[in-house]
Amino acid sequence: MSSSLAYTRSGSGAPLVLLHGIGLNRSSWNPVVPTLAQHFDVIAVDLPGFGDSAEATSAAASSAQGHPRALAEAVAGLLAELGVTTPHVAGNSLGGWVALELAALYPVASVTLIDPAGLWKQGAPLYCRISLRASRWLARHAARPLSYLVRFRLGRVLALGQTHGRPTRLTPGYAQETIAAMGTCPGFEATLAATARQGYRATAPITAPVNLAFGSRDVLLLRGQSRHLDQLPPGIQAETLPRCGHVPMADDPGAVTELITRTAARAAQAPVVR
Repeated sequence: MSSSLAYTRSGSGAPLVLLHGIGLNRSSWNPVVPTLAQHFDVIAVDLPGFGDSAEATSAAASSAQGHPRALAEAVAGLLAELGVTTPHVAGNSLGGWVALELAALYPVASVTLIDPAGLWKQGAPLYCRISLRASRWLARHAARPLSYLVRFRLGRVLALGQTHGRPTRLTPGYAQETIAAMGTCPGFEATLAATARQGYRATAPITAPVNLAFGSRDVLLLRGQSRHLDQLPPGIQAETLPRCGHVPMADDPGAVTELITRTAARAAQAPVVR
């Protein structure tokens, strides 16, 4: 399963795995990879059905294949193939949910959750599903006009203002790549179906340090709907990334880098017990 996963690897030091959100791919981490690579062996992964990774199986149309647990199993297989043991893991949106599932399957040193999906009481809120489906539809059926529109500052606000807190700071190239990723990923439907009717539920205790942050301008995961922390290890409090949206790596690379490195530093002070 994991042999079909695409990834990029850079830097040296303790391994750090980066997991992206639904409709995106490993390039969403590009704004923070150069700095992180100065301190870590960074492995940015395309989840099954996204970016350059094939869907998990030929039956990937089944929603079970798009469930974050199945995606985490694929990532665990890749790490085993690479001989990577006890990595730090950081996940954004869907990648945050996958990171939590991975921590139950594979020894990890720390977990950084950045605007993680799945922290809802029952299924995904209708608002989230409608928002994601609208973004998918536009990226598939209006890709050409959107790609032209985001050449301009106002166009980037209109096209990416729901996911990014500072869309005018994005480059036209980044915006165009984001639209293309959303419109072309074959795993979108299976993953959305798998996460629509249930949320993250802890299946095993997480003994590694966990840090959690939401962008102050995240208008996809609303307070009261998508930020229930009761399934996470006790004592975790959500931090705030000021002026950042749902995908904050491009909004404030420094703040995201600092969050991840600070979480990893906690692992050295409190070794993982498995």
